[in-house]
Amino acid sequence: MSEQTQQLDDGRALIGELIADHAEDWDLSGELPIDLLRKLGAWGLLCAEVPSAAGGLGLDSGTSGELTAYVGSLCGSTRSIMTSHGMAAWMVSRFGDRTQRRDYLAQLTSGQLAAVGFSEPEAGSDLAAMRTRIRFEGDTVVVSGEKKWVTGARYADHLMILGRQDDGGAVVVVPTSAPGVALIPIPTPALGCRAAGHWHVRLDDVRLPAGHVLGGGGQDLSMLFTTALSYGRISIAWGCAGIVRACLRAATEHAKNREQFGKPIGEHQLVGRHLAELVVAEQITTRVCEHASAAWQAFAPDMAVSTVLAKHVSAGQAAHSAATAVQVLGSAGAMDGHVVARAYRDAKLMEIIEGSNEICQLILADHALSQAF
Repeated sequence: MSEQTQQLDDGRALIGELIADHAEDWDLSGELPIDLLRKLGAWGLLCAEVPSAAGGLGLDSGTSGELTAYVGSLCGSTRSIMTSHGMAAWMVSRFGDRTQRRDYLAQLTSGQLAAVGFSEPEAGSDLAAMRTRIRFEGDTVVVSGEKKWVTGARYADHLMILGRQDDGGAVVVVPTSAPGVALIPIPTPALGCRAAGHWHVRLDDVRLPAGHVLGGGGQDLSMLFTTALSYGRISIAWGCAGIVRACLRAATEHAKNREQFGKPIGEHQLVGRHLAELVVAEQITTRVCEHASAAWQAFAPDMAVSTVLAKHVSAGQAAHSAATAVQVLGSAGAMDGHVVARAYRDAKLMEIIEGSNEICQLILADHALSQAF
């Protein structure tokens, strides 16, 4: 057994023990235990690709993806935190200088939690509409703006805030305890991933030492977003593979045990067709995720496009699979909190976040037009 495989098995065992059968209660209450998240973070499981020398597990993208899929099969809200926290660590690794990588990665693998602020009231995919401003005043950086639907903000110790700096962009590490930071609860539960702590953030002239700006700032704003979102997209894709696997497992178990007209419903042809579709969906999502992880690991030229493809395909398969599983389980799968009911709601959000279906299609179309097929 390779070291990566052993770490994957160990990680699954730890996660399975902690989550167990609690996901339904967390979904209904809209809250994850903070101790759970801090334990996962301290064990390096929330950002498993961080090198072991920096406190992480040093997993490759494929192995980390399988770990993400396992979490996604158990609890979409915990997987959402895993994606957000892992994205924050990736941004530190990618844009931070040596001191920032040493200090911040140590914090992110010791139990402190991070969230990433992208979307704004008037700016989602439209970067030109972004209003968050980052400016330097001597040795101080000042951050002003508003971010919406920040995954994990409810639990975060640090916020990775993306914004405009002069004609470019920057990422600032903002402690949630800093003066001028307001964390604003969303008054009604989200459709899916209800316990993932999606809160709004307001930043009123937050002043921090200039060393909180990753790499000193001045990067291209589009490049910052693409780099960060590529990690998020591949993580979501693997999480969607987990959703499909959970739906396949639940539907198959129900179809074996539920009898109608004198035999298990799985033996009825139309129900059997649903199971076959779930098997196909599981294979499609797994293979497209493996392809994206291989491109990621090799820093292939088509890495960013591969992550878009994986996210788009996997989210669509997860949404269809969840609907199929609810159809197979019938009223049993329509109960709020049930694994396939959670999957039905969670998967729909996966078709929206980190680039909606339509945005992904535009990116893939642009890629097609740029190639000589």
